[in-house]
Amino acid sequence: MDQSQQHGSTIHQQQQNQPRSYQVVKAATAATAGGSMLVLSGLILAATVIVLTIATPLLVIFSPVLVPALVTVGLLTTGFLASGGFGIAAITVLSWIYRYVTGRHPPGADSLDQARMKLAGKAREMKDRATEFGQQHVTGQQTS
Repeated sequence: MDQSQQHGSTIHQQQQNQPRSYQVVKAATAATAGGSMLVLSGLILAATVIVLTIATPLLVIFSPVLVPALVTVGLLTTGFLASGGFGIAAITVLSWIYRYVTGRHPPGADSLDQARMKLAGKAREMKDRATEFGQQHVTGQQTS
């Protein structure tokens, strides 16, 4: 028998060993809490319906003002959040570049160095090919 089964059987034995009055009190407490939550949710639903009934005509009357205002507020909020996000990204990138240039080895520096070495190797290879092609082209023109 594993530990969770032992724990489960221990709890079951403890529940059976409890006096009957304790179990009745637990059940009554649970029923009271559940009932009060049910009543509270019903009251909230009723209040929501009443508020919507009152607020709907006001929203219809003020919608020519509210809709453009909400769109404007939404655009302003989006703009400020985007601006802040781009600013944080720029600061992060500049900080990474500073640490890379000063030799502090930020995360990702190894892969950047490998890519730089590959790119430099390919550039050298292309330069050599261009030099060979240029020499072949010049020697080909001299023989004609």
